[in-house]
Amino acid sequence: MTLARCSWANPANPLYLKYHDEEWGVPCHDETRLFEMLNLEGAQAGLSWSTILNKRENYRVAFDQWDARKIAAYDADKVAALLANPGIVRNRLKVAATINNARAYLRLCEDIGSLDAFLWAYVDGEPILNARASINETPATTPLSDQLSKDLARRGFKFVGSTIIYAYMQAIGMVNDHAQDCFCYQAPRI
Repeated sequence: MTLARCSWANPANPLYLKYHDEEWGVPCHDETRLFEMLNLEGAQAGLSWSTILNKRENYRVAFDQWDARKIAAYDADKVAALLANPGIVRNRLKVAATINNARAYLRLCEDIGSLDAFLWAYVDGEPILNARASINETPATTPLSDQLSKDLARRGFKFVGSTIIYAYMQAIGMVNDHAQDCFCYQAPRI
C-alpha cells in the first residue's frame, strides 16, 4: 500500500520523503534545529529546497553543527573557507547572514531566553492546522509570517522575508500545511 503524501514530496529522493514524512509540519522545540532551519530556509532563497536538503549534512559540518556561539565568532579566514566549500551554497551574502544570525540569535536568547519561546508565542504554543485540499491552496505568506518576519528583522536577523518565514513556520511545525489527504495531515506529532 502506498501512503498518500503531499504532491511536493518527491518519491525519487529519499531525503525529500524522509523530510516530508518526519520533519515538515512536525512541531519543533529543539533550539539547534530551530536555528538550523532558520538559516537553511534563508540559504534556499532563489534555489530549490532539494538543493539545500541535499547539502544539509555539509552545512552541519561547515557550520559547526549549528553551534551559534562558534558561528558568531567566525573570522575572515573561516568565511574564506566557507566560500571555498563546494558542499554548501557559496554565496557571500548568505554566509554573512548566517554569521549575523548567530549573533542576533544569541542576543534574542539573552533577551527572551530562547528562540523556541520567541517563535511559539506567536501561535500560543499550538501549531496552526490548516485545511488545504492541495499545495495550490497554500499561500506564500500570511499576516502572521509578515509580522514574524518584521519582528525578526527588527532583532537583526537577515534573509527573513515573509516568504522565507512562512516556509520556516511550515518546516518547524508552527503551521501544518500537509494536504488533507496526506497521511501526515493529522498523524500524531511529537
